[in-house]
Amino acid sequence: MANLKDIRNRIGSVNKTKQITSAMKLVAAAKLRKATARALGARPYQEQLQEVLGRVAAKVEVASPLLRRPERVQRVLLVVVTSDRGLCGAFNSNLLRKALAWRKEQLAAGREVEIFSYGRKAASFFSFHKVAVARSVVGYDKIPKMDLVRELSDLLVTGFAEGAYDEVHVASNAFVNVLVQRPGMHRVLPLELTALQGDAQQVEHEYEPSGEQIMEALLPLYLRTLLLQAFLETEAGELAARMTAMAAATKNASELISNLTLQYNRARQAAITSEIIEIVSGAEAL
Repeated sequence: MANLKDIRNRIGSVNKTKQITSAMKLVAAAKLRKATARALGARPYQEQLQEVLGRVAAKVEVASPLLRRPERVQRVLLVVVTSDRGLCGAFNSNLLRKALAWRKEQLAAGREVEIFSYGRKAASFFSFHKVAVARSVVGYDKIPKMDLVRELSDLLVTGFAEGAYDEVHVASNAFVNVLVQRPGMHRVLPLELTALQGDAQQVEHEYEPSGEQIMEALLPLYLRTLLLQAFLETEAGELAARMTAMAAATKNASELISNLTLQYNRARQAAITSEIIEIVSGAEAL
């Protein structure tokens, strides 16, 4: 039979853990609404910008380096976006395993792969697997998102234009809903513009300034929106995953406390019964 003091100590320890997980769940839930609003609110802007670029691209010839398609892909850059903190279930691990498998496929195809990692979880993962990282940024949640994206976008544009990379891919989690965050890989360079289909394509537009100038100004902006969307959805997905994970941990702690309390009561009852038997036996002996 377990010692009563040990059971009491364990109940107290689990109860403290429950208080922590419950508080973390509440904090994540409080932050989640704003993060979700930012992530979902940015999608229409990105879609509208893509629509404008597609419409202009259907009318003018654009010789932007951001649209350049290499004859052969030899050098690939992978930007991996994870969270800085854990305690959010499999949110980071699923994405990182997917990114590592993708890297192996690229290497098997004879391509060179360079990695930019954002988030402490990505940095520690690649360090553990002894994968070299060209650029590692941790604690980026303290940096304004636009400053972060602007710096990254400038690095990607410069590297791609100078031929350092033939393709640039981003690995991040897409926020679907509170319970679902989908890890995925998507190419951001060279940019792909899809011309509009249907009647809207037949409408004639006059552009001021010229279509070429519009594309030159909007293509870097479009790249920034793609990168910003990845960071915003990562933030929302992290908070949603943490809230779900902490809710499950709090529930498990409550169940464990109930089981330990039942075990404690049984042990206490057994101890009292044993004492009564000893008293009765002593009395009969007298």
